[in-house]
Amino acid sequence: MKRVFITGASAGIGLATAKLLAGRGDEVWGTSRDPSRVPELPRLHAVRLDLSDNVSLGENFQIALREAGHFDVVINNAGSGHFGPAEHLSPEAVHAQFQTVLFSHIELCRLALASMRAQGNGRIINVTSLASRLPVPFMGAYNAAKAAMASFVLSLQLELAGSDICVIDLQPADISTSFNNAVARTDGGDPRYTELVEHAWRMVEQNMQAAPKPELVSRRIAKLIDDKNPPPRVTVGGTFQAAIAPFILRFLPQRVRIWGLKKYYRLPN
Repeated sequence: MKRVFITGASAGIGLATAKLLAGRGDEVWGTSRDPSRVPELPRLHAVRLDLSDNVSLGENFQIALREAGHFDVVINNAGSGHFGPAEHLSPEAVHAQFQTVLFSHIELCRLALASMRAQGNGRIINVTSLASRLPVPFMGAYNAAKAAMASFVLSLQLELAGSDICVIDLQPADISTSFNNAVARTDGGDPRYTELVEHAWRMVEQNMQAAPKPELVSRRIAKLIDDKNPPPRVTVGGTFQAAIAPFILRFLPQRVRIWGLKKYYRLPN
């Protein structure tokens, strides 16, 4: 039985993972800005957590930690998105996206590491995104924040060498969740982008609807928790996005990668 802390447990990947882990006998502390949205299930403890505020984030993590005694696993999963031209992103919008997707996750890593150092072991799973390597058009701040988090995880993996604390970068491809329902979408008030944004959004929605369900990711997370020697980076999703595309694009020059992504989203070349 593991004691697990997971953010974003009221929907999507976080909810599927919290239900799977609690159902198999783990004790799970699952967070949400509105803890009433976390289902009432045996071994699933709802925690109020707002990623936009690092101070309250730390306070509520410590409350959950005291209740649990220790965490064997911390899963950084919660996030949000923004859909619009990178050209028109305001500094405030960029900071808000980075706070939710990057800064809060770095802070949770710091808090988790402090407690895991004291107990001598632990496992941190950071749910970044395949978009860190294959960016989605009109999600510039999200792509950049996820790429920065993936780089931060790699830094931790280097620095924690020789310890019994394992840090994993889990990169989902498109997964069929309600994530897009909360995405703020805009053309930036620029008519040059209006048609492109609408077209790209339709493609993103089509991909999302055809994508695997979040249970695919939750099962992979459970396996990463149980593996004695898990891989440092894992991609999960549909076969083309999660396996074929990254393998092909890894060996192609940037010009060809851009061409391929434009073809995939049916954007003009």
